[in-house]
Amino acid sequence: MSTDRYSSPLSERYASKEMQYIFSQDMKFTTWRKLWIALAETEMELGLSENGRPVITQEQIDELKEHVDDINYDVAKEREKQVRHDVMSHVYAYGQQCPKAAGIIHLGATSCYVGDNTDIIIMREALKLVHRKLVNVIAELAGFAEKYKDLPTLAFTHFQPAQPTTVGKRATLWMQEFMIDLEDLEYVMNGLKLLGSKGTTGTQASFLELFNGDHETIDKIDPMIAQKMGFKECYAVSGQTYSRKVDTRVANVLAGIAASAHKMSNDIRLLQHLKEVEEPFEKSQIGSSAMAYKRNPMRSERIASLSRYVMIDALNPAITSATQWFERTLDDSANKRLSIPEGFLAIDGILDLCLNVVDGLVVYDKVIRKHMMAELPFMATENIMMDAVKNGGNRQELHEKIRTLSMQAGKTVKEEGKDNNLLELIAADPEFNLTIEELQAAMEPSRYVGRAPQQVEKFIENVVNPILQANRELLGVKAEILV
Repeated sequence: MSTDRYSSPLSERYASKEMQYIFSQDMKFTTWRKLWIALAETEMELGLSENGRPVITQEQIDELKEHVDDINYDVAKEREKQVRHDVMSHVYAYGQQCPKAAGIIHLGATSCYVGDNTDIIIMREALKLVHRKLVNVIAELAGFAEKYKDLPTLAFTHFQPAQPTTVGKRATLWMQEFMIDLEDLEYVMNGLKLLGSKGTTGTQASFLELFNGDHETIDKIDPMIAQKMGFKECYAVSGQTYSRKVDTRVANVLAGIAASAHKMSNDIRLLQHLKEVEEPFEKSQIGSSAMAYKRNPMRSERIASLSRYVMIDALNPAITSATQWFERTLDDSANKRLSIPEGFLAIDGILDLCLNVVDGLVVYDKVIRKHMMAELPFMATENIMMDAVKNGGNRQELHEKIRTLSMQAGKTVKEEGKDNNLLELIAADPEFNLTIEELQAAMEPSRYVGRAPQQVEKFIENVVNPILQANRELLGVKAEILV
């Protein structure tokens, strides 16, 4: 690593080597060469000829294939200094290695043939990696939810104590967000198409010239290129570029995953403050430079931090898409070089962090129970009132009494800092006709979680497991956290 110039923290600190390779120079320029081969092969197979002689030969194709991976970067770099054009620099460099084929490289194409098709191919490969990691995050959460489906915990609305739920049920809420993201991701990923080879303004005029006006033959070019590059089809129409709305759709998928990860990480940070659930903390990890006792939720905080970046990054392709002029402008290029790779590198780091955090979550059930028992008397008042009515009490009168006693107990907790004494107050009131022992027996948290355990079971069985089963070959990913 060079220490005398800026290097992106997305590469140095957050993204995996696998995602970094997808957006590497090697991936980009070997794909350019594969596209040039696909174009040349297609033109040869369609019988491109001049004066009855084939323009492209198998010998030329074989020569091109011999040099797909050994890219002569030094030649391309030196050439670009002279011509100020990256595509033509690499056409020249490839031609230096393939002298027999030099004259037919890029025949009939414009720069976007390699640039835009490569961008689509790279985005699809990156989406495949995101898909694999997202499936594994869902699998980790499913295991966590199953394990803790019966553990009652205090639920919150407005971050105020509400009816109890279970630790596992709460995890299904995180999981469902990611399941929605998975559905969106698969839809966009499976719908990606190549630009194909449509020429300078998308009219295929150059191919009309090459093939002497043979429209039937020209109609075969894009489908053949798509098949050679592993795609079902190309976009039916285009200007010089594929629609930048495609980038917007992809970035929005990443932003959706980021939003889900952010929500989960915020919940975990709040739970760690309550000392109920804690993210993994390594033996030698330092929580604070000043406060040695601290165990900060730094990984969850990093998830939130990177997620905000990805959500905002999605604006870049949207604005770029909206401001393209006619058949193409070049104000998309510099922006795309930043927004798309960095969005993917960031979401890759986010998903690795999610895998790491969920896999190592620590649950403190005694603290959870303590917090539950401090609030449960308030939540159990309806059940207590029903028991008192069964013992001969008047429902309306008892309701008013419970309301008054609850206010009194709340004042004791908030103003005097003492424990919740609502049960003692109720037991001391003869109109309830309930002993303290009877009241305490009603304080079993599992009685108040509703169908939370059953909801977890059904959600995993009916919704999650079919998805995991369909993607079983992707399971088993373990995340490596660099810092």
